[in-house]
Amino acid sequence: MTDHSVDVVVSGGGIAGMVTAIAFAQAGFDTLCVDPQPPVTSRAADGADLRTTAFLQPARNFLDELGIWQYFSPETMPLDIMRIVDAGGAENPPRMRVEKEFNSAEVSDLPFGWNIPNTAARAALMTRMDDLENLTFLTGHSCERLFTREGEARVTLSNGDRYRAKLVVAADGRNSPMREQSGIPVQTTRFGQKALAFAVSHPIPHENVSTEIHRTGGPFTLVPLPDHDGMPCSAIVWMETGPNARALFELDVPEFEAAMTERSCNLLGPLTLLGRRSLWPIISQLADRLTGQRVALVGEVAHVVPPIGAQGLNMSLADIRSLVDLAVTDPANLGSSAMLDAYHKSRYADLKLRVQGITMLNRASMFDDQPLRDLRATGLNALYALPQVRKTLMQMGLGLK
Repeated sequence: MTDHSVDVVVSGGGIAGMVTAIAFAQAGFDTLCVDPQPPVTSRAADGADLRTTAFLQPARNFLDELGIWQYFSPETMPLDIMRIVDAGGAENPPRMRVEKEFNSAEVSDLPFGWNIPNTAARAALMTRMDDLENLTFLTGHSCERLFTREGEARVTLSNGDRYRAKLVVAADGRNSPMREQSGIPVQTTRFGQKALAFAVSHPIPHENVSTEIHRTGGPFTLVPLPDHDGMPCSAIVWMETGPNARALFELDVPEFEAAMTERSCNLLGPLTLLGRRSLWPIISQLADRLTGQRVALVGEVAHVVPPIGAQGLNMSLADIRSLVDLAVTDPANLGSSAMLDAYHKSRYADLKLRVQGITMLNRASMFDDQPLRDLRATGLNALYALPQVRKTLMQMGLGLK
């Protein structure tokens, strides 16, 4: 058992935790990041996260400031157009009733965002972490116990080592032990949905268009990826009711490919599965507060949303930026109640609005009754028809408003 002292302990080494650790270390704080597992950086590896993340414009700017984007850029694919399709209810085959495209050129001379596989993002983050001498990334252990008092926090790791810190950042997932030990409640909404994540190739080029196809059960989202073996590729997140998602997950590959091609409304031609499928439950969740004594919550510890509109990790990066900016502004008061109160105030209203909004959008995408489905399609038409409303919605989605 050994005692250590650092400025910041980050519990959790996912993408949000790694970015948090890099941001504090670059700002000059002695930082420890702890995670039970080393990051999986290959899609072929066991336990690989098969999802991708779309980093929107503000996220890219932040990552560039942190010296991270240079490692991301070779793996990214720009998202120039966001296409929304309403494909009706559960009847087969799906029928495109409404199709609208939101073009990034209406609000910026840059793409809406850039998509990257999560495994590639973790590999890039590892490279950047190695550059920082005041950052220690400890894997194979977890933050087990938390004790706080007014002047400091004490964290005991699973190997018995103890760390004193001015600030503990909880980035250890939606079931965070650090949040629980801080006594911060969460409000959770369950939709009875699961999501399948996988990659596909297709004969029709995606032309940097990200497409959400809304239909009873949940949206089916295709996000551009770089070509694979000369074929256009996309990442897919397919949300369905729990039993339907499980049944799809267990289909043989030829049957699954036929089902996903039909669900895609054949927009990109026949889809061919690349690699494995993953399956996870869909919830929305919001902590009652973003802080405890000497503790700040970021990422899925603070908020979880369904994968709609590329909001999840981009909200997390906004958390991290706000928290680090406050620390840099007054480093002598790192982790103080004044700093943490300011962090909660800076983020909570926006997070609450976005969690509620995405929850509503997800419920709307699940409508099965014909009148409600018609209302969903009518609403999409109406929003698109008003240029200023359309522009404002795009700016809000990007986090520019």
